[in-house]
Formats: sequence, C-alpha cells, structure tokens
Amino acid sequence: MKMPGRVFLVGAGPGDPDLLTVKAVRLISGADVVVFDRLVSQEVLALAGRRANLIPVGKEPRRHPVPQERINSILIAQARAGRNTVRLKGGDPFIFGRGSEEAVALREAGIPCEIVPGITAAQGCAASIGVPLTHRGLATGVRYITGHCRQDQPLEFDWAGLADRNTTLVVYMGAANIAEIAGRLIEEGRSATTPVLAVNNGTTLRERRLVCDLEDVAAATARANFDGPVLFIIGEVVSLYPSRDICPVVREAIALHKAEKEVAAHV
Repeated sequence: MKMPGRVFLVGAGPGDPDLLTVKAVRLISGADVVVFDRLVSQEVLALAGRRANLIPVGKEPRRHPVPQERINSILIAQARAGRNTVRLKGGDPFIFGRGSEEAVALREAGIPCEIVPGITAAQGCAASIGVPLTHRGLATGVRYITGHCRQDQPLEFDWAGLADRNTTLVVYMGAANIAEIAGRLIEEGRSATTPVLAVNNGTTLRERRLVCDLEDVAAATARANFDGPVLFIIGEVVSLYPSRDICPVVREAIALHKAEKEVAAHV
C-alpha cells in the first residue's frame, strides 16, 4: 500500500516573497503539488519547483468557482496519491483563511497535516508603511475582523467593543462593506474624524495607500478605484503616518472629495 503524502498548510504572507518564513520557502520549492489561493503573488509561486503541479483554487468576492468542499477533496486526493502537497494561503492560514476547516478535513481523512504560519496582512502592511498597530498613548490593543460574512450574511459584530477609541481595528476584505462598517462604528461612539489607512496590494510593488477620516472612508475608497485586496487600519495610530507618502492619484481623489463636501455644506 502506498504511503500517503503530507499536506502542509503554508502561510504565503501578504505578497512580498521576502516575508516568507525559511520553512515556507523550503516546502514550496520541494513540493510535488502546490494548491494556491487567488491572492498568492506570482513572485511567491515562482519559488515552486519546475516539476511541481500548480493547482489554482482561488475565490473571489461573491464568486467561488472551487467550493471549499472541493478544495478539501483535492488535498486529500493528492496526499493519498503519495504526493507532498503545499496548500498555499495568503497571509496566515489560520487568520480568515479557512485553514482550520482544511486541517480538520485532512485529519478526519487520516492525512498527515502540518501548519506553517505566515505574516498576516495587518502586520505586513503596518510594517511596510511604518504605522504601528499599538502605540503608547494611542492604542492599547488591536482587533482583526473580516469585512464580509459567510454566504453574504449581515455583519454581526460587537460594534460597541469595536468602537473603543483605545483599540486599533483592522478590517480584512472590507471594501464592499466599508460604508456600513464605518457607519456602525460612528453610531457606537467612534469619532467620525478617526483616521483610517486603506492599503491596496500591500507589501508589493503595486501597493497604494489612502488616509482619510472614518466618515469619508467609503467615498474616498470608491474614488481611489483600487484594484485588488484592500486592508483598512482604523484608529489613532494612523496619525503617525506621513501623509507625503500617499499615492498622488489617491491624494487627488481625497482632495476632490473634501472639496465636494465643502461645496455641499454651503448649498
């Protein structure tokens, strides 16, 4: 009987291949099969061996061409065929990556599984930009939430807790619902002028940044016309960000939005 291969759930980090762990690089380069998400960068995929079989299983907002159950089946089948398989997931596999569901399915199938952590987008983007997630006098804690729920269910969070001004709030995958998120936070007492940093394609050469007030974030993000994943960092720590580093196109969009607000206020 053929011995099953192993499956490694590997965090690919936020995009920059230099942020991969040494272990992740070793496993990717030696894998027989790499099953990867849509947000895994081409630079990271280029580390796979020439003979590796690359299997895309990426999901898009409101479009899941490869359902999670099918992904689980692919991993089990590849391992049972004796192939060492890397399941490559953006960021960290256990932070909004459904890695735990895949780990459970593999273990129930009797497939050896190992987790290799990765730098999650919040940490990668914060480090790339130089904005801390906590800072004495500005934030004593940080919370991560996902900006969309399973099967597009309504967002249900502890909004009062998330509105704590001493906490940095990081929103993953929130571009579609950022207006609702900002509105609920303001309703629960978070200041409308709380600074927000939106990071598009963080840690990559395509990175773009936007800084604005919480009440303006939805309109400013729409005007910026971001392409790709957007991460939102909400809190007083954003005040430490040097505004001169904002992308000129995004700076123009913010200025235009502010001008329109001023005109509307005098009509």
